[in-house]
Amino acid sequence: MKLKYKLLFLVLLPGAFLAGSCKKSFFSGQNINPNALPTVAPNLLLPTVEASLAYTQGGDMSRYSALLMQQMFGANSQSQQYYQYNFNPGNFDNVWPDYYTSTLENNYTLMQIADAGGYHAYSGISRIIMAYGLQIGVDLWGDIPYSQAFKGNAENSNLHPAYDKAQGLYDTIVSLINVGTALLQNPDAGPVAPGGDDVIYKGDASKWIKFGHAIKARLAIHQSKGNAQMAATALTEIGQAFTGNGDYAQYIFGTQQTSANTWYQFYRDRPGDENFPQSTLAANMLSDGDPRYAAFNLDSSDAGGNATSYYNQINSPVELITYDELLFVSAEATLRSSGNIAGAQTLLQAAITANMKKLGVAQADITAYLATHGTLTGTVAAAINTVANEEYIALFLNPEAWTLWRRTGAPTLVSVSGNAIPRRLLYPQSEINFNGANVPQNVTLTSPKLFWDN
Repeated sequence: MKLKYKLLFLVLLPGAFLAGSCKKSFFSGQNINPNALPTVAPNLLLPTVEASLAYTQGGDMSRYSALLMQQMFGANSQSQQYYQYNFNPGNFDNVWPDYYTSTLENNYTLMQIADAGGYHAYSGISRIIMAYGLQIGVDLWGDIPYSQAFKGNAENSNLHPAYDKAQGLYDTIVSLINVGTALLQNPDAGPVAPGGDDVIYKGDASKWIKFGHAIKARLAIHQSKGNAQMAATALTEIGQAFTGNGDYAQYIFGTQQTSANTWYQFYRDRPGDENFPQSTLAANMLSDGDPRYAAFNLDSSDAGGNATSYYNQINSPVELITYDELLFVSAEATLRSSGNIAGAQTLLQAAITANMKKLGVAQADITAYLATHGTLTGTVAAAINTVANEEYIALFLNPEAWTLWRRTGAPTLVSVSGNAIPRRLLYPQSEINFNGANVPQNVTLTSPKLFWDN
């Protein structure tokens, strides 16, 4: 692995992230000596880290999962190949450096600068970001480098880092959140306190703490199948997380072409490669009379955004974890921990309502949809399946939808190519070339399954 520091200080730079994965990564260039940290204030680095996270998740990660989960249809070019599960290691040579160098490594630099300068709030925020970044990386690839990944060129392990075990990294994530929470609770924020430079939460420490608990709730529900205690842990964490749609973690893009939303850029630059109306999800929503169809439909007759789409405006958000997701998780966790179907039904209806209100659905349409889709009947297993089917819709374009399907089997999807639907990403060819001795062997799109995929 050739990890390189790229310290990018202009918030407008995200416009240079090209949505088409056939392009080489924007983040390639000179190294900065990691053993001699640059003298840069953390408020200059934080917005770049947050933008990198949003563009990485909202770019290739979102497109891969949306195609595999049939939330989008691959019509042409690479998207058509991905839709049919035709992946090779070289397909991931862009997302890997965007994930590692642009996001995690710059965030690690932020963490070092903040720790060294006593910027306690930035130290806490950077740990919550690292925790979230590791969570999405583990859930896509399984084992990934972390403990040796950012050591610096003075140590040989920087060029050839070992891979940490996925399950152990879940413990690392919890530790990062616990330390980050303690730092954010420090009444002394440090020499500089985050504010407008924090695009996600505008420096609100209490919301970053809630985000940390939301991440821990995800970790717990991922491991809750056949484990009532993990389900109970998820409920405990949710009790300390988001309390409304105003709390959830998302990155809001700008209104200039240079800082546009990732899907907006993709439709602008690669029109016709993917579409929503031909997807399995779209067909099901039309059949069910789902009032969210227009909000989900990214397609339009012109290149660029669709005026009715929540997700394809120039400044549409990339959602990290939302309030409605946590309500769906609460419903599932209630079923897995206690079997309380009536209690879970109340949470399911609250989850659907929160999702629809976020999307601007009229109350009459919400009421009508709940009348036909908001009831849980039958066994606990059947109720979990219903909750998961509804959560899959609400997780539109979020890679968490793929995780949901892998661990619950819902919704029921039919392979589009005759091959099994992938259950993990391949390691990139660049990583195999430069760090082959450490890259896990015998990895395919379907095996080995991730530790929680049972």
